[in-house]
Amino acid sequence: NCNKDFKIINQKKYYVYKMNLTCLNVFSILLFILICSLTFFINNDLMGDAFILDNAFIFILLFLLYTIGHELLHFLSYVINGASFQNITFGCALEKGVLYCLCKQNITKRNILISLICPFLVLGVFTYVVSFIFYSKTLLLLSIFNMAGCSGDLIMFAFIRKLDNNIEYSEFDDEISFGICSNKDISKVSHFGLNYIEK
Repeated sequence: NCNKDFKIINQKKYYVYKMNLTCLNVFSILLFILICSLTFFINNDLMGDAFILDNAFIFILLFLLYTIGHELLHFLSYVINGASFQNITFGCALEKGVLYCLCKQNITKRNILISLICPFLVLGVFTYVVSFIFYSKTLLLLSIFNMAGCSGDLIMFAFIRKLDNNIEYSEFDDEISFGICSNKDISKVSHFGLNYIEK
């Protein structure tokens, strides 16, 4: 196993990556525009009605609950796939505009991939489909905002998916950084939105 002072243990080493918030924000905006455009093509009446809010306060409240649900899905995915409840922390970094759920233990590649994609599929894609079935502009907007807000999860998912199956993943006290424990040098593995900062 790896430890957090980045020493070599059993030929494995930590490689630390930090998310580039500018890239994440740009990707979120592009996702939002893309999904809205796709929705307008599928059903322009529903998309047109979606931004006419009946009750802005209720929508903001639902949006906050949806955001909390996003982090709870990360948490459930971690625990169901073997992470310890005691090693998971929640928090909010207002200056960075993020809520977070951190898993401060080494977990498998499978565990982190499931945790990263779960909110996108459940609160994003599934709710998006349901919004068409029930012609719900509220669900549609919530799903679009959630999918666009998953930019960091999607970038990390694409990056980690490229790595070997025997890597391990862990998070620390920085909500926009994570460590990959690997017996191969992955410092040259680059990806949009991520900066390699330490090993």
